[in-house]
Amino acid sequence: MLKQTKLSMISFFLLALVFISACASPNASSPYPSADHNNSDSSASSTPSSERTELTISAAASLTDVLEELQPRFETAHPGIKLSFNFGGSGSLQQQIEQGAPADLFLSAAEKNMQTLIDKGLMDTENTTTLLTNELVLITSSSNELPISSEQDLTAKDIKIVALGIPESVPAGSYAQEALTSLGLYEQLQPKIVQAKDVRQVLQYVETGNADAGFVYKTDALTSSKVKIVHTVDPSSYTAITYPVGVVLDSAHPEAAKAVYDFLQSSEAQAVFTKYGFSVPE
Repeated sequence: MLKQTKLSMISFFLLALVFISACASPNASSPYPSADHNNSDSSASSTPSSERTELTISAAASLTDVLEELQPRFETAHPGIKLSFNFGGSGSLQQQIEQGAPADLFLSAAEKNMQTLIDKGLMDTENTTTLLTNELVLITSSSNELPISSEQDLTAKDIKIVALGIPESVPAGSYAQEALTSLGLYEQLQPKIVQAKDVRQVLQYVETGNADAGFVYKTDALTSSKVKIVHTVDPSSYTAITYPVGVVLDSAHPEAAKAVYDFLQSSEAQAVFTKYGFSVPE
């Protein structure tokens, strides 16, 4: 009887050891993954499949729509490069570059802003060129019934607010100021003029009825169904509207920036620019 009891106890301890060993085994089934398994998965998921070079493109606000359409085309052809846009008034963008803000490529809506950066030694002059041309137009909201068909009509009492970009920093505003001055109307219209930070804000003022009329580029007017072009400003009354493009000399990725520079001059890109109403210099 005693011998049988001892055998039972030994069997019990052997079974207990087998059970403990099975629970401690790393291959044992468990609802919780091991710490080593978690670290392995985390490391794999946090490692990007490929490194992409990110470029900052400082561009005139009037180029917003066309560049956003061109972006996926370029990135598809150059999967190692990601484009990031900084849109604004050309004068403001020029000042940002002068102050050392990161930028790889500059697209201005006026030669003077590009030339200032060239004169200060901030642009790669071997990779700078005139990319596009544009026209200045006078717009009203689509529902507007006021008789506006020329600059002179803006002097009428019924016209309360005329929007244009800040002439000192927004090329479209500078061109409008030139045109109105050449017609002897700028000083007369001063009480009615409201200035905007860029040409897209002028467009918004007119769209929302916060301005009776405004001066924008033809290409901006064509992007909105809420406005209509009532007059094309005489090109001889203002400086020719050109869009230069260039690689910033301090670009952290000059080769990638050059790829964008070349792409913007390609027949594919030029076709898209033309679709948006821009003209391409011959």
